[in-house]
Amino acid sequence: MPAMLERNWGRVVFLSSESGLNVPPDMIHYGFTKTAVLAIARGLAKRVAGTGVTVNSVLPGPTLSEGVEDMLKATAQNTGQSIEQAAQAFVKASRPSSIIGRMATPEEVANMVVYAVSPQASATTGAALRVDGGIVDTIA
Repeated sequence: MPAMLERNWGRVVFLSSESGLNVPPDMIHYGFTKTAVLAIARGLAKRVAGTGVTVNSVLPGPTLSEGVEDMLKATAQNTGQSIEQAAQAFVKASRPSSIIGRMATPEEVANMVVYAVSPQASATTGAALRVDGGIVDTIA
């Protein structure tokens, strides 16, 4: 951070989760930590205000990562579904407010991070950038 402040340019990106806004009742501990990440990022953004350093959080929703694929393999085999179909069924059952109705890909989440660290994000700071497929049911 000191080097960023000295140069008057830098990007800090925290990875939170939509669970920081929609704390799942079966994963309160996870939601709590992701909410804390949002608070730290917002506070840090205020602390470096006016310096050219931006601080944001990226909030992925369910993402079809390798770990999630491994978790879904047994379900897919037991139901005769593909991994993608099992993932879609999970989203429909567990995150029914999803607008896209599927899990995000790791690449879709990475695209938001690429934006957040780019020069194009110079006016984006203190933000919770959602890549949640519309799960968080708010318009702001």
